[in-house]
Amino acid sequence: MGRKNRNRQRPQQNRDGRAEGKRSRDDAGWGAGYSEIIKENKLFEHYYTELKIVPEGEFEQFMEAMREPLPATIRITGYKSHAKEILHTLKEKYFKEVQDLEVDGQKIEAPQPLSWYPDELAWHTNLSRKILRKSPLLEKFHQFLVSETESGNISRQEAVSMIPPLLLKIEPQHKILDMCAAPGSKTAQLIEMLHSDMDIAFPEGFVIANDVDNKRCYLLVHQAKRLNSPCIMVVNHDASSLPRLQFDRDGKKDVLLYDRILCDVPCSGDGTMRKNIDVWKKWTTSNSLQLHGLQIRIAVRGVEQLAVGGRMVYSTCSLNPIEDEAVIAALLEKSEGALELADASADLPGLKYMPGITSWKVMTKEGQWYSDWSEVPTGRHTQIRPTMFPPTDPEKLARMKLERCMRILPHHQNTGGFFVAVLVKKAPMPWNRRYTKLRQKDVTSSSEVAPAEELQIRESPADAPVEAVEGESPAEGHPSGPDPPDLLEVKKDDVCGPPPPKKMKLFGFKEDPFVFLTEDDPIFSPIQAFYDLSPDFPKLNVLTRTQEGKKRHLYMVSKELRNVLLNNSERMKVINTGVKVWSRNTDGDQFGCAFRLAQEGVYTLCPYIRARIINISVEDVKVLLTQENPFLSKLGDDAHNQAKKLGMGSIVLRYLPDPKDLDAPQCPIDLCGWRGKTSIRAFVPRNERLHYLRMVGVEVFRDKQGKRDDGSSEIQEESTEDGEGLSQEADLLEQEGEDTEKSQSSANGAEPVGRTCEESAR
Repeated sequence: MGRKNRNRQRPQQNRDGRAEGKRSRDDAGWGAGYSEIIKENKLFEHYYTELKIVPEGEFEQFMEAMREPLPATIRITGYKSHAKEILHTLKEKYFKEVQDLEVDGQKIEAPQPLSWYPDELAWHTNLSRKILRKSPLLEKFHQFLVSETESGNISRQEAVSMIPPLLLKIEPQHKILDMCAAPGSKTAQLIEMLHSDMDIAFPEGFVIANDVDNKRCYLLVHQAKRLNSPCIMVVNHDASSLPRLQFDRDGKKDVLLYDRILCDVPCSGDGTMRKNIDVWKKWTTSNSLQLHGLQIRIAVRGVEQLAVGGRMVYSTCSLNPIEDEAVIAALLEKSEGALELADASADLPGLKYMPGITSWKVMTKEGQWYSDWSEVPTGRHTQIRPTMFPPTDPEKLARMKLERCMRILPHHQNTGGFFVAVLVKKAPMPWNRRYTKLRQKDVTSSSEVAPAEELQIRESPADAPVEAVEGESPAEGHPSGPDPPDLLEVKKDDVCGPPPPKKMKLFGFKEDPFVFLTEDDPIFSPIQAFYDLSPDFPKLNVLTRTQEGKKRHLYMVSKELRNVLLNNSERMKVINTGVKVWSRNTDGDQFGCAFRLAQEGVYTLCPYIRARIINISVEDVKVLLTQENPFLSKLGDDAHNQAKKLGMGSIVLRYLPDPKDLDAPQCPIDLCGWRGKTSIRAFVPRNERLHYLRMVGVEVFRDKQGKRDDGSSEIQEESTEDGEGLSQEADLLEQEGEDTEKSQSSANGAEPVGRTCEESAR
């Protein structure tokens, strides 16, 4: 080690005592901070001036917008029946109170709905976290946002990040794959759309959310768990070599193909400059050149697993055509007509965007331009690949219709930069035309096995053995390998450059097993009798996470996810799935049932529960959520009489709206509770308590010492037993960093190979 430079000057401190170059928490997020970084990059300006992705005469306006802080955006969870109640509270209370405020000379702009987001469920404003904390009134607004975010009713998400899920056109029966999902804001949107009809407890479809980073998978779990869905599974794989999954269809083994795929790939992230300020000084064209191959491999793996007739949305938070149109053009060319770019221009009315470009050049980090692959010297062939250039055949280029791609520029609607393209699968991929059929026993390779099938057996041990069958599937092409042979790295100038995918590797914690209850499991009989579950209750969908000892928690998954779990336990690493519905109560046996209801799964279970339900009023809700253990006599007469007829144990406390009382919540509320000897109690996590109290007109705020604003102690808090919660600050940082974290690995000069979307910088 060299000696320290004793003469090195220490960083100067600001007036608040912080060193220059360091940021406080208040400066982070929602468009504030990083003021010490000069927002200039001449290479960036030169590159995009030459490419002409910005309309003529608008480049200065484009650059000015890139230097401005990104406005804050929030999205209201759309599938819950009380989304309208939250929207009403925001519009009639908080938005009206903040719109005329002025903090430190800065006027607070009135929040506005995103014109292209359905049902006014997404809003943007110029509020930063620093501003939120400077005014007592804004501090209450901040607490509201934190609380509702933690309970899954609001997501603080960048506006352009909301676009890809909307373009997928999801329906409740769709099987959905999110290839690069962490930290999970887009995944949350997918789940919301799957549950668009709240009367269906178990939609036929499901969401499989994948990420390569084991640690970030747990952030993804945290995001997904807020929505309490039995139709979500989080897995941990490299997206470029996702294993093929099996499932039972009509009593036979089949390959799982997805109806919808979100392919939000890792990128250089120059569209995030407004919030990821480090990109200004670290941006270079080499990031795009390095990521191009990985992006193609992930996209190829996606279209292989897409069902015929399905839609895949490819998106990046980069403006660079090497990562955008070039990847789409490579996919379309290799598909030989199996893929088509969909025209999504009418899907989001009000969204301003630029059509995709059909002509672009490639530039090295030294500033050398190449217009065609033939111009690239041999020494550059490992860095620059032929798929980075637009097709040279005018007819082929015209058939691709690259203008149907959508590039969102920051200055058009005060957003980040973004690229999105919608692909529809019209036929099996050409390398899948030799239809493969799964079977139970191993097959030995022979000279008749196709090259792609040989690669499948050799490179993907996690996949099931395959047998080549002459002909083609009449309905859909089944993938035969992780990558087509014509997309592998071989020494031909007209072939794409990425190397073949690596074998599946599993890292991180060893997860507990997923064990489904059997038909005759003795644990279920007392549960069935105690809650009088209806005969159509899907008992086989109940699982636990332990094979030995007492079962502490019981979870539920949908029928199709159960199918996937049972058939793929050895070929995929599942981090989490299902929703908790029952938790063991130490003294429960003496009351007739060892398991009490869990609030997380109450909306999943309630359609099947026919006993132990108490109907309550608005005033009862207030009593139950503000008092720790109220006596039964504190309930209204109706609820009190119902409670007296029930024995001790777990109960459902149900509020049903009265259409005549418009001042009361106009949506049902189900709370888990406990009927004691002389008292009654609600088992509801703190943030959900605050949420339901707001719905019935009670606001509870904490001051700096954690007291309520009326000077009394905070309301009773019931924590979750799984330790699933993250701190509020960590949660906010997680959500605000959605696309920033995705892009940082490349912006920081890290090796991109093997990274997946939205992986955080280390």
